Amino acid sequence: MPIRQLPELLINQIAAGEVVERPSSVVKELIENSLDAGARAIQVHLEQGGKRLIRVIDDGNGIPKDELPLALARHATSKLASLEELEAVTSLGFRGEALPSMASVSRMEIRSRAENAGHGWQVKVANGELEGAVPAAGTVGTQVEIRDLFYNIPARRKFLRTDRTEFSHVDELLKRFALSRGDVSFQLQHNNHTVRQFQAIKAGSDMESRLEAVVGKEFVAHALHIDQQRGSFGLRGWVAEPRYNRAQADRQFFYVNGRVIRDRLIAHAVRQAFRDVLYHGRHPAFVLFLAIPPGAVDVNVHPQKQEVRFRDSRSVHDFIYSTLNHALAGAGVGGGSPRPGTEFEAPAKPGQTGGWTSQQAAIPMSVAEQIRSYTQLVSPPPGSPGRAKCTMVSGDEEEFPPLGFALAQLHGIYVLAQNQHGLVLVDMHAAHERITYERLKTGLLESGIRSQNLLVPVTVHVSEREADKLEEYADSLESLGISCERSGPQSVMVRKVPTLLQQADMTRLLQDVLAELVANGKSLKIESEMDEVLSSMACHGSVRANRQLNVPEMNSLLRDMERTERAAQCNHGRPTWVQLDMQSLDRLFLRGR
Repeated sequence: MPIRQLPELLINQIAAGEVVERPSSVVKELIENSLDAGARAIQVHLEQGGKRLIRVIDDGNGIPKDELPLALARHATSKLASLEELEAVTSLGFRGEALPSMASVSRMEIRSRAENAGHGWQVKVANGELEGAVPAAGTVGTQVEIRDLFYNIPARRKFLRTDRTEFSHVDELLKRFALSRGDVSFQLQHNNHTVRQFQAIKAGSDMESRLEAVVGKEFVAHALHIDQQRGSFGLRGWVAEPRYNRAQADRQFFYVNGRVIRDRLIAHAVRQAFRDVLYHGRHPAFVLFLAIPPGAVDVNVHPQKQEVRFRDSRSVHDFIYSTLNHALAGAGVGGGSPRPGTEFEAPAKPGQTGGWTSQQAAIPMSVAEQIRSYTQLVSPPPGSPGRAKCTMVSGDEEEFPPLGFALAQLHGIYVLAQNQHGLVLVDMHAAHERITYERLKTGLLESGIRSQNLLVPVTVHVSEREADKLEEYADSLESLGISCERSGPQSVMVRKVPTLLQQADMTRLLQDVLAELVANGKSLKIESEMDEVLSSMACHGSVRANRQLNVPEMNSLLRDMERTERAAQCNHGRPTWVQLDMQSLDRLFLRGR
């Protein structure tokens, strides 16, 4: 066939293949246009999951009569006019191809009234043909109606799912918009029944009600508030403490400059922050908003604008990881430290070795040697809080520490304690494992990473891009105890490794590190591998089941938990303690009924 210009309708239908995947894709583009137009109330009406009808009504600025035909022309937009504006775009939409693409695969009608106009105007499109504008009644704002989606492309229509499935996609999409714009009210109707209603939140009001309506009361009850600013980066929102986790990644909402996105870099940073506090196979929950200079992020990299590319991905990764890691570190018992102004321990008397330390646990000799060699921190030194005995405080409830005071031990496994809320149950092995693990990590940071030279250097085969990354990050790897250099276009040579990882598969480890550096510009694989070794040491160095503890020893454990970061979970992600408040206990015994 000779080269020829494609018909306008076919051009739009090809574009629709990228922009319009299903009814939720249409709703997304229309809501973004409404928000860009300054809407404060948006209604979405669906029939048959959106396959028969999609109608989006807003109270935005509206479109003047002479601009209505342009709104349906390809690459016509009011949102940018130059490359400089594209590189710093702040609007949700900007390409100017969504409406003509939708019009090419449906029967479309647009009714709009601009501000200060006496009445509105209406245009219709069918089979790619635009009818002239005619007067129409209506308030200021825009109504876009899409009927019979993909009616003229039967092959695409067959790929649509059931009404229920398509509706669920729109419902989930609306929740994401509702979280990003608390100042806007959203209503969702399906087959003439109102299914979802989010009222606008007044300026300065708490977002908790909107958050609760979208992700539920349980998330809110376990949410840690994030509000961190570092230079030109800002991260705010909520992340659920690790004990609130999900079997699916269905409570993860991330926004960049108000735009909901899915990004591997972000996912990697979050996953690393949760790496030793989340049970395997489970997913964290969060609602997070990243604010970043518009020029530092490219939003024009995905047909549906669901992905972005950061100019400095490493800095973004480090900022998100460190912010979440710090928040989770303080999410232990009592924020990871005793309450200010309150003392719960009495100094140990001279010669007294009271309190509970891991010296009293049965530790295999080889592990004990490693612990002493690398950190010498499993057992707190004399005079430290870990060796102090607890003074039982009575009277005012304000004097209770977060985990209260020990009452008894159950089957040599659980510690029972009373605090001001009720009964606390502690898994003593899991709790001591976290305490020991954090001390090992602290010792490693304070003493530095020790390395040893390999008797025979190891050659690792990698891709050319990975070898390039090695040269770029050689100093960073050196600081982690790995000395290596490029030995060929697709090979590197390892000469020195961390003492902790002398038994590790360095070929696999280095290949994984370089692969992550290529993909994300950041890797915590070496740190994770070291953490695995320390975790194993902590597990073997912690008290075992059936070890009998006296009351002072149990109280010493509780106090250590209160000052240890991430103490609510062991390093495998298992919970270390649970609270049964008085209301729960009363329900168990039917009290008050």
